[in-house]
Amino acid sequence: MGINFDLKVIKIGLLITLLSLIFGIGLGIAFGAKEEVFKNYISENIKANPAVHDEKSKDKIWRYVQRAHFHSAGIAAYSLALLLIILVSKMKDSAKSFSSTMIGIGTLYPLSWYLMFYLAPQIGRDTAHNHILTETIVYISTGGALIGLFMIFSSIFFDKFNEVK
Repeated sequence: MGINFDLKVIKIGLLITLLSLIFGIGLGIAFGAKEEVFKNYISENIKANPAVHDEKSKDKIWRYVQRAHFHSAGIAAYSLALLLIILVSKMKDSAKSFSSTMIGIGTLYPLSWYLMFYLAPQIGRDTAHNHILTETIVYISTGGALIGLFMIFSSIFFDKFNEVK
């Protein structure tokens, strides 16, 4: 059995990763074109909900959406490299498909920062940070990335999940 370089095997993980990359690039473009839209959203909602904010809220919430941008582009970029490693690995196609999907799910982590940016002006920074949706995204995406990395590591160094020779 030879090595399979068919992108169809990793297409779900590749799709999620490319969408995450587009999200990160899109946020950067949006900042360049209409940064004031983001800042106005923050300011207007802080004014409407002053009881849940302090003097640091405006800057910290602006930083949340910046983190969504930075993390999205960065995580998607290195995830593309991990997908390439999976593609050329000796893993069975089913393991390639599963591990690449897990890596793709790992690229969704920046959505937690975006969600915090969206929620925090209305409900406060701590509440947004500990919101069930925020935490769910963090745990699922981090878990996916760790599972995918574990499979890559196991394949390369311990011949696990690989095709039978």
